[in-house]
Amino acid sequence: MTMNYRRLGRSGLKLSALSFGSWVTYGNQVDAGAARELMAAAWDHGVNFFDNAEVYARGRSEEIMGEALKSLGWPRSRYVVSTKFYWGLAQGKGEFPNERNTLNRKYLLGAIDGSLARLRLDYIDLVYCHRPDPDTPIEETVWAMHDLIARGKALYWGTSEWPADAIRAAYEIADRHHLHKPLMEQPQYNLFHRKRVEREYAQLYAGIGLGLTTWSPLASGLLTGKYRQGIPPGSRGTVESYAFLRERLIDAGKNRIVGELEAVAHDLGCTLAQLALAWCLANSNVSTVITGATRVAQLEENMKALEVAPKLDSEAMQRIDAIVGAAYD
Repeated sequence: MTMNYRRLGRSGLKLSALSFGSWVTYGNQVDAGAARELMAAAWDHGVNFFDNAEVYARGRSEEIMGEALKSLGWPRSRYVVSTKFYWGLAQGKGEFPNERNTLNRKYLLGAIDGSLARLRLDYIDLVYCHRPDPDTPIEETVWAMHDLIARGKALYWGTSEWPADAIRAAYEIADRHHLHKPLMEQPQYNLFHRKRVEREYAQLYAGIGLGLTTWSPLASGLLTGKYRQGIPPGSRGTVESYAFLRERLIDAGKNRIVGELEAVAHDLGCTLAQLALAWCLANSNVSTVITGATRVAQLEENMKALEVAPKLDSEAMQRIDAIVGAAYD
């Protein structure tokens, strides 16, 4: 099983086809010791991209990853780290208009310093605008992101869950002013959530060279089959801060479809999780598929999707599409 590496959009940066992220797990299900063990295992499998965000576990996720990176002592040139800004870390009932739910210049230029300190890094490779901000002019955000790169605090910038027209508008502003352009988007992408990647963004891949670092390939674990009998102890569905996921995890219709996909996985000699990951990898517009895990065995199972992806010929893809039907958004 050999990792392959894909260019991030039109850049020269190459990311491992499967990467490792910290959403939900770090600071909720995984402590510093387990995080180090998981990252080391991912590294041994050729993973070079580790995804994070300021808001994950209210900054603790970045701290845990920073502690792990320092302990592991890898050469900085060999790995890629990301973070994302928008939600902020301000808590309480007071008004914090420049500290949360914004992409204004003041917030962005301050937020990156906090992330750099928590991650214990001199620069962050990939920085994302975590959601669109309707209250800040896109031009202000574009200039701020350009300045993060110009000041050496980041190398590339992009967006996460932005509509296609806003991404194109940001690109055109940057192009017009000769600024660093948005290079990548981080959207949710899996068998049950695919319209944005496959339809809405379709003109952006060739048009502006957009790269994708996709998240939730297993639909928060739904596509593993573990929720077909309800929410098992210790699973993501039991994390109180992510209670909003529970209803979709126990969706009867989608769990029925997952059961039908089991026959495809069986014929390919793989697990449901490996099938779902391989399906994401089959999209040539995807630069990397971000995986998550709480145990090394789980991570190693995910990595085997690299062996399954070449088996997904047109017949297998047609079988999958026939089973899923229109049960996606």
